[in-house]
Amino acid sequence: MTAPATLAVTLTGAEVAMLVAIAVLLGASVFLAMAETALTRVSRAKAQGLVDEGRRGSEALLRLVTHPERFLNPVLLVVLVCQLVQATLVGVVAARLLGALGVVVATLFNVVVVFVLAEAAPKTWAIQHPERAALLAARPVSALVAFWPLRLLSRALIGLTNVVLPGKGLKQGPFVSEEELLALADQAVEEEVIEAEERKLIEQIIEFGDTVVREVMVPRPDMVAVPAELRVADVMEVVLLNGFSRLPVFRDGIDDVIGIVYAKDLMRAERDGQADREVGSLVRPARFVPETKRIAELLPEMQAEQYHMAIVVDEYGGTAGLVTLEDIIEELVGEIVDEFDREEPMLEPLPDGSVRVNARMPVDEVNELLKAKLPEGDWDTVGGLMFHLCGHIPAEGEAVDCDGRELRAERVQGRRIGRVRIGPPGTAVTAGGNGAP
Repeated sequence: MTAPATLAVTLTGAEVAMLVAIAVLLGASVFLAMAETALTRVSRAKAQGLVDEGRRGSEALLRLVTHPERFLNPVLLVVLVCQLVQATLVGVVAARLLGALGVVVATLFNVVVVFVLAEAAPKTWAIQHPERAALLAARPVSALVAFWPLRLLSRALIGLTNVVLPGKGLKQGPFVSEEELLALADQAVEEEVIEAEERKLIEQIIEFGDTVVREVMVPRPDMVAVPAELRVADVMEVVLLNGFSRLPVFRDGIDDVIGIVYAKDLMRAERDGQADREVGSLVRPARFVPETKRIAELLPEMQAEQYHMAIVVDEYGGTAGLVTLEDIIEELVGEIVDEFDREEPMLEPLPDGSVRVNARMPVDEVNELLKAKLPEGDWDTVGGLMFHLCGHIPAEGEAVDCDGRELRAERVQGRRIGRVRIGPPGTAVTAGGNGAP
């Protein structure tokens, strides 16, 4: 009997060098794939927390996540180069050793082995252990990004991309939208990381930045103001009746506000025997703000300049209303009610499925609470929507259709709508509903 034949493969020095290069490039691809996933999943706040804990590599991690556009493009470029060169070397070695069959073997190797080892496995591990992976990758990636030829090459390629595809390109880097932030907050509530009230506060903070003075001000018809010639004693009666600490003072009409009078100044004047003195002599300078000013800008201005009330003016310089520090804070923490507040509820559910709302209630809040789609436009409130739909001042009891719901003016005082009744979905204006009852 003859001994079975054996297949002997003799590797040349060049082939051995290529195999070593393949192993090194594969290892680099594994590490960088893990680093890319980990670094993009760690927020700046989390990195700052790791720095505060004194974790090793946390300072380098904070520098990276503060400017993600500085590391992301170089890392992606190196990963691409490693994978392309490694795939080419595998093809060359396989073709030398196995001939035509080597091309098939090299293709299977790159598709299966590289996908599992250099993509799926490291990225999955980085997702499962983001902090550990990010700290492990922070220093090597920082050193890689500090290599100026690589940084210069990646910037040049991105510049070429911006020329081929005009626009903002990749200069701004990743960002998080408001919708994504709220989705994260919802997930945190479900996982009991934060309370539902905290999630609501996050939403109010986001909306706070988009809110303008016109949406929170006390409108002109609701302003309580006094003429400058009124006696101090009479103004004290107004202050005591309404429970206000400040009142606007006008001379030739509400569009001519000359200042603000403080209740403490009135009390001091009355105590000093000046009850018959004209209140105009006690006013302090008034602050005036446009109705389109963002409350996120007005709040720090009020804090810095230490004033609590401002007169809101429209584009023509007329008085549109007034805004107080309390009005702005209520946008963040909700309604603040004290012993002097006698306001009716802004929204009141009714037994038949409809709701009664204050006509001053913003349309977007009604849509959010009722899951409705009432149209939004140049008006801010439900009362403004009623005026738009009617095309005139509605009579008390007059109704219109809107988004498949009936809107009925339940209280009309002069030229002003006080309360609106909103029917449930699918309601229609009843016969004779378009006039007074």
